Amino acid sequence: MHKESSVDLPIDFSNTEVAFKSLSTATLLKARALFTSFNFPLLIKSGTHLIDWALARRLPVTSLVRLAVFDHFCGGITIKDCAQTVSELGKSKVRSVLDYSVEGLGNEASYEAAVAETKRAIIQSKSTSLMPFNVFKMTGVARFDLLAKASTDEPLSESEQQEWARVEERVRDLCATSAAAGRRLLIDAEETWLQVAIDRLVESMMLEFNRQKPVIYNTVQMYRADRLDYLNSLFKRAQAQGFKVGVKLVRGAYMEKERLRASKLGLPSPIHVNKAATDAAFDAAVEFCIKHIDDFGLFVGTHNEDSLRRLTELMKAAGLQANDERIEMSQLLGMSDNLTYNLAFHGYHTSKYVPYGPVASVLPYLVRRAEENSAVAGQAGRELQLIDAELRRRARKLRARL
Repeated sequence: MHKESSVDLPIDFSNTEVAFKSLSTATLLKARALFTSFNFPLLIKSGTHLIDWALARRLPVTSLVRLAVFDHFCGGITIKDCAQTVSELGKSKVRSVLDYSVEGLGNEASYEAAVAETKRAIIQSKSTSLMPFNVFKMTGVARFDLLAKASTDEPLSESEQQEWARVEERVRDLCATSAAAGRRLLIDAEETWLQVAIDRLVESMMLEFNRQKPVIYNTVQMYRADRLDYLNSLFKRAQAQGFKVGVKLVRGAYMEKERLRASKLGLPSPIHVNKAATDAAFDAAVEFCIKHIDDFGLFVGTHNEDSLRRLTELMKAAGLQANDERIEMSQLLGMSDNLTYNLAFHGYHTSKYVPYGPVASVLPYLVRRAEENSAVAGQAGRELQLIDAELRRRARKLRARL
């Protein structure tokens, strides 16, 4: 008689036994305390300001930050520190994307340092099948205002042209390193008024490095009203020019900032009118990529259960295997373990973004995690509900043994 495997069974995203198998009860209780604190936005806001103030004055609060929040959302300070996280995730067949999350330094030395660090991560990823992707942000290797100007029709000055040439050289260096290492490279999205130049540059890298298979991936924020059209036109150019499209689909990260800027400048908002429209666009983009999967590499970065379930259904309908190497699903470390681990349990290629870097430098990333979890639409409540369910399950199991 045929016995169903985990791949055959329907995915149950509420299965906390699978989601938290790798976490001790003590670790779960610590996570519970962290997510409970996110239910108090005023506490989070004042706390992050206080920590920022203390770090700026070099007060000894690093250990406190690590204990309170850093160790939950980050893999460590260095690539070497992340090795244990990568190994622990790998035991549950969850892959890792190391993300050097240092932001906002804005000078040539910091750009070169970011390139060198990302190259080290790429080289490290060669040592294990658990790290098929690497990632970097364009604002980590290029000046914000330069990207903005290069995205307009305004000509660059001679010095800016030289500066842009250095940006192109850095990006190509990272792409070439990734291709030589047999690894794929994600390039994160930025604000709309920077993205035109980024799209052009990344597409030129695709044209060079994605001839045989997707190596370079552009990030497409689907809360933007124009991105379905962009995805379709990119696909047509890829067919005409003979390269594969690498795309990371996300909903987006700059909604309020985009709407405020558009309002101040008297421009139409580039963002969909509501969440329902964004959700519909995201799902349509996923469906488009699956329909044309022979020409795509698809990386889906989302914490939305409905979108992930829909993707698995589209894959089955298209006759694709759960472990199709062209399709990756990913969530952030420390969040939505019920999605990540249950997808991996059922054989899907699933990964965690694993941020790392000096505690003070990673603080902006940690602040965003705290803010989104403490927002009304955040997921602190969902995380708490899942953690409590698992703690109750463990308590019942313990009582049954006594």
